[in-house]
Amino acid sequence: MNTSAPDVAVLRSRPRTLLAAGVLVTAAGLLVHFTLAGAAADFTADALYAVLAYLVVALLAPRMPPAAVAGIAYGLCALIELGQLTGLPAALAVLFPPARLLLGTTFAPLDLLAYAVGVAGALLAEWLLLARRAHRDAVNRPSEPTSE
Repeated sequence: MNTSAPDVAVLRSRPRTLLAAGVLVTAAGLLVHFTLAGAAADFTADALYAVLAYLVVALLAPRMPPAAVAGIAYGLCALIELGQLTGLPAALAVLFPPARLLLGTTFAPLDLLAYAVGVAGALLAEWLLLARRAHRDAVNRPSEPTSE
Protein backbone atom coordinates (compact mmCIF):
# COMPACT_ATOMS: atom_id res chain seq x y z
CA MET A 1 0.00 0.00 0.00
CA ASN A 2 1.36 3.43 -0.95
CA THR A 3 0.99 5.69 2.06
CA SER A 4 2.89 8.64 0.60
CA ALA A 5 0.11 9.76 -1.78
CA PRO A 6 -2.24 10.97 0.97
CA ASP A 7 0.64 12.80 2.64
CA VAL A 8 1.41 14.63 -0.60
CA ALA A 9 -2.26 15.50 -1.05
CA VAL A 10 -2.48 16.79 2.52
CA LEU A 11 0.66 18.87 2.13
CA ARG A 12 -0.60 20.40 -1.09
CA SER A 13 -4.22 20.70 0.00
CA ARG A 14 -3.43 24.22 1.13
CA PRO A 15 -3.15 26.19 -2.11
CA ARG A 16 -2.63 29.36 -0.09
CA THR A 17 0.64 27.92 1.21
CA LEU A 18 1.85 27.20 -2.31
CA LEU A 19 0.69 30.62 -3.51
CA ALA A 20 2.44 32.34 -0.60
CA ALA A 21 5.62 30.39 -1.33
CA GLY A 22 5.28 31.37 -4.99
CA VAL A 23 4.96 35.05 -4.10
CA LEU A 24 8.05 34.86 -1.88
CA VAL A 25 10.08 33.00 -4.50
CA THR A 26 8.98 35.46 -7.19
CA ALA A 27 9.92 38.43 -5.02
CA ALA A 28 13.31 36.89 -4.23
CA GLY A 29 13.93 36.11 -7.90
CA LEU A 30 13.03 39.63 -9.02
CA LEU A 31 15.14 41.12 -6.25
CA VAL A 32 18.14 39.08 -7.34
CA HIS A 33 17.48 39.79 -11.03
CA PHE A 34 17.16 43.56 -10.66
CA THR A 35 19.63 44.32 -7.85
CA LEU A 36 22.55 41.94 -8.31
CA ALA A 37 24.87 41.37 -11.23
CA GLY A 38 27.19 38.63 -12.33
CA ALA A 39 27.15 34.94 -13.00
CA ALA A 40 26.21 33.96 -9.43
CA ALA A 41 23.20 36.30 -9.48
CA ASP A 42 22.08 34.97 -12.86
CA PHE A 43 22.43 31.38 -11.65
CA THR A 44 20.49 32.15 -8.46
CA ALA A 45 17.69 33.92 -10.34
CA ASP A 46 17.41 30.98 -12.74
CA ALA A 47 17.31 28.48 -9.87
CA LEU A 48 14.54 30.50 -8.22
CA TYR A 49 12.68 30.51 -11.55
CA ALA A 50 12.78 26.72 -11.47
CA VAL A 51 11.55 26.65 -7.86
CA LEU A 52 8.61 28.79 -8.98
CA ALA A 53 7.93 26.35 -11.82
CA TYR A 54 7.91 23.51 -9.26
CA LEU A 55 5.42 25.40 -7.08
CA VAL A 56 3.13 26.11 -10.04
CA VAL A 57 3.11 22.46 -11.11
CA ALA A 58 2.46 21.38 -7.50
CA LEU A 59 -0.42 23.85 -7.29
CA LEU A 60 -1.96 22.66 -10.55
CA ALA A 61 -1.50 18.94 -9.77
CA PRO A 62 -1.80 18.56 -5.99
CA ARG A 63 -1.88 14.75 -5.99
CA MET A 64 1.09 14.28 -8.28
CA PRO A 65 4.13 12.65 -6.58
CA PRO A 66 6.92 15.13 -5.83
CA ALA A 67 9.40 13.45 -8.19
CA ALA A 68 6.91 13.79 -11.06
CA VAL A 69 6.33 17.45 -10.18
CA ALA A 70 10.10 17.96 -10.30
CA GLY A 71 10.39 16.24 -13.67
CA ILE A 72 7.62 18.30 -15.22
CA ALA A 73 8.92 21.55 -13.73
CA TYR A 74 12.42 20.88 -15.06
CA GLY A 75 11.02 19.87 -18.44
CA LEU A 76 9.07 23.13 -18.71
CA CYS A 77 12.12 25.19 -17.76
CA ALA A 78 14.30 23.32 -20.25
CA LEU A 79 11.67 23.69 -22.97
CA ILE A 80 11.50 27.44 -22.42
CA GLU A 81 15.31 27.66 -22.44
CA LEU A 82 15.56 25.65 -25.64
CA GLY A 83 12.84 27.81 -27.16
CA GLN A 84 15.24 30.73 -26.87
CA LEU A 85 17.24 29.13 -29.67
CA THR A 86 14.38 30.01 -32.04
CA GLY A 87 14.58 33.76 -31.45
CA LEU A 88 10.83 33.88 -30.84
CA PRO A 89 11.11 34.84 -27.14
CA ALA A 90 13.48 37.70 -28.02
CA ALA A 91 11.04 38.98 -30.66
CA LEU A 92 8.17 38.69 -28.19
CA ALA A 93 10.18 40.61 -25.58
CA VAL A 94 10.53 43.51 -28.04
CA LEU A 95 6.74 43.65 -28.41
CA PHE A 96 5.97 42.99 -24.73
CA PRO A 97 9.01 43.61 -22.48
CA PRO A 98 7.67 41.72 -19.40
CA ALA A 99 7.80 38.53 -21.53
CA ARG A 100 11.59 38.73 -21.13
CA LEU A 101 11.21 37.77 -17.45
CA LEU A 102 9.14 34.70 -18.22
CA LEU A 103 10.69 33.47 -21.46
CA GLY A 104 14.19 34.96 -21.46
CA THR A 105 15.83 35.96 -24.71
CA THR A 106 19.20 34.25 -25.04
CA PHE A 107 19.99 30.55 -24.72
CA ALA A 108 22.59 29.77 -22.06
CA PRO A 109 23.49 26.11 -21.37
CA LEU A 110 24.38 26.96 -17.76
CA ASP A 111 20.75 27.90 -17.18
CA LEU A 112 19.82 24.23 -17.61
CA LEU A 113 22.05 23.41 -14.64
CA ALA A 114 20.54 26.25 -12.60
CA TYR A 115 17.08 24.87 -13.30
CA ALA A 116 18.18 21.41 -12.16
CA VAL A 117 19.56 22.89 -8.93
CA GLY A 118 16.38 24.87 -8.29
CA VAL A 119 14.05 21.95 -8.96
CA ALA A 120 16.22 19.61 -6.88
CA GLY A 121 16.13 22.11 -4.02
CA ALA A 122 12.35 22.37 -4.20
CA LEU A 123 12.03 18.59 -4.34
CA LEU A 124 14.33 18.16 -1.35
CA ALA A 125 12.36 20.78 0.60
CA GLU A 126 9.11 18.97 -0.13
CA TRP A 127 10.57 15.60 0.88
CA LEU A 128 11.81 17.12 4.13
CA LEU A 129 8.39 18.65 4.82
CA LEU A 130 6.70 15.33 4.11
CA ALA A 131 9.13 13.48 6.39
CA ARG A 132 8.61 16.04 9.15
CA ARG A 133 4.85 15.70 8.82
CA ALA A 134 5.03 11.90 8.85
CA HIS A 135 7.21 12.00 11.96
CA ARG A 136 4.87 14.45 13.69
CA ASP A 137 1.85 12.29 12.78
CA ALA A 138 3.60 9.16 14.08
CA VAL A 139 4.44 10.86 17.38
CA ASN A 140 0.94 12.25 17.79
CA ARG A 141 -0.84 9.02 16.77
CA PRO A 142 -2.48 7.35 19.74
CA SER A 143 -0.91 4.02 20.49
CA GLU A 144 -2.98 1.05 19.47
CA PRO A 145 -3.97 -1.34 22.24
CA THR A 146 -2.22 -4.65 22.10
CA SER A 147 -4.23 -7.83 22.37
CA GLU A 148 -2.65 -10.21 24.82
